[in-house]
Amino acid sequence: MNQETVRQQLSDLGMAVQAGKRAAAKELVASLLEAEVAPAEVLDAMVQAMDEIGELFQRKEIFVPQMLVAARAMGESMALLEPKLLAAGIKPRYRAVIGTVAGDVHDIGKNLVAMMWKGAGFDVIDLGTNVPANKFLEVAQQQRPDLIGLSALLTTTMPAIRSTVQALAPLQTSGVRIVVGGAPVTQQFANDIGADGYAADAARAVDVARSLVGAES
Repeated sequence: MNQETVRQQLSDLGMAVQAGKRAAAKELVASLLEAEVAPAEVLDAMVQAMDEIGELFQRKEIFVPQMLVAARAMGESMALLEPKLLAAGIKPRYRAVIGTVAGDVHDIGKNLVAMMWKGAGFDVIDLGTNVPANKFLEVAQQQRPDLIGLSALLTTTMPAIRSTVQALAPLQTSGVRIVVGGAPVTQQFANDIGADGYAADAARAVDVARSLVGAES
């Protein structure tokens, strides 16, 4: 495969991810890997595509459904790419733990943030929903993440965000950063409970995460 063809397929891959065309994206990843294109180069094309999706969302040119299908296309393509990245010694530089707090079983927003973080190059450990504070603490002590994301959709579970941040406070002194978000959450609430960051949506969650860990966009 010559360089012009490689460039075209990398461009096509980015467009397939953005359009949520999972089958096409996976076929392009497989083709590029078969042609021995560097896994990091393939990853860069997908990360750039997801960055553009985030920018479009923030400008209100696309909405949650379009972002969700793009993130799913990215996720399925990453499943093909990750073994090659590991074989090449390329690992995510940053690790994040995410979950919906105790008493809340809503997961669409949390899932989207998890996929967007993974698309931005984070190693993401998703604890699911209805996660008690002690579970967040246990996993964080074991996995030593750079970032912990707490999500809630219900106003009634906002106290669980507060108590979880309090439980995780000792980790903040060692550099772990806590991001909170969800429909009832505000920047003021995040400030009041001692969280390090607040994200109003999945696109902003990427910017906030990168800023907190010092990663370049």
